[in-house]
Amino acid sequence: MPRIVVVGAGVSGLTSALLLARNKENVVTVVAKHMPGDYDIEYTSPWAGANVLPMSVEVDSRWERETWKELSRLAAEVPSSGIHFQKARVLCREQEAHGRGKGMLTDPLFDENPWYSTMFSDYTLIPRHNLPPGIHSGAEFTSVCINTAIYLPWLVSQCIALGVVFRRASLKHICEAAFLSHAPPNGWPVIVVNATGLQARRLGGVADPAVYPVRGQVVVVRNEAPAMVVTSGTDDGDDEVLYTMTRAAGGGTVIGGTYQPHSWDANPDPNVAIRIMKRAVEAQPELTGGKGIEGLDVVRHGVGLRPAREGGVRIETELINGTWVVHNYGHAGWGYQGSYGCAERVVELVDEIELEEGVAELTIQ
Repeated sequence: MPRIVVVGAGVSGLTSALLLARNKENVVTVVAKHMPGDYDIEYTSPWAGANVLPMSVEVDSRWERETWKELSRLAAEVPSSGIHFQKARVLCREQEAHGRGKGMLTDPLFDENPWYSTMFSDYTLIPRHNLPPGIHSGAEFTSVCINTAIYLPWLVSQCIALGVVFRRASLKHICEAAFLSHAPPNGWPVIVVNATGLQARRLGGVADPAVYPVRGQVVVVRNEAPAMVVTSGTDDGDDEVLYTMTRAAGGGTVIGGTYQPHSWDANPDPNVAIRIMKRAVEAQPELTGGKGIEGLDVVRHGVGLRPAREGGVRIETELINGTWVVHNYGHAGWGYQGSYGCAERVVELVDEIELEEGVAELTIQ
């Protein structure tokens, strides 16, 4: 039986392990420094909002299209996964629409005629007379928001039910994973899936200099937002953004934030936190019933590092010191909303390696 070791227990690693384990012929082990329940600056997945707001160009939209199918199914059919539907409102400011702003979120999400308008069944343009002051265009549709504190352990439980074994380890080289499968040697080489996120920058055998952090500071509050709101930029700086989303199952509302490339600072900035909260209540007075930021009931302040990569996500195979490695990292801020699509590609690549190794075995015999 093929032995597979997935390195990394963030949303990309766990989803890859889950889809690989659905093939009963695979024996899957997850090896990670951090596991769900941990909070570390470089373990990004617990800090994410997380939601579905498409960011890719249409030619690269496979990851998000395929993921939406599964996340929306889970929201509708599996409430124990910690995913629920929430109305989303995407607003493009006049500055970005006319090329005067430098908002860090000026991507295809804010296109006036985006490819994803056909992905959401209730996608609707907001009439101009209903737009807030300073907003050039906007759209509404029903998306999902994920309670990461529930969803990540849920993924673990689904993996365990399929026989996946979890091991904690801090690797110095990616090929060390080849010796950490829980299954005994059986003639099949171990295939390693590299879902290490930001750690791919320093991990031996990978050491990808294109990987870099994008610092995100957020505030989690107990107040519930009537909708998931995101704007294309803010007046407070090119690296500050505005978004709100309420997590499922009492997970609180995440308000943000910052988008600061190449910053490793793990400490929340109190001045930035004030601006984050002020922007949120100005955009959605319903958060506090018109009481301003004094009406926000803060759960915690947090900082996470999005694992970005120059050139975009890396999903490909590589033979490193005789070990087959399938890479799946560099998702920046769209790890959740691309998780199933990317994991499906991982499965395809693993299947190709297994087929090649199987043919080689038959040829030798």
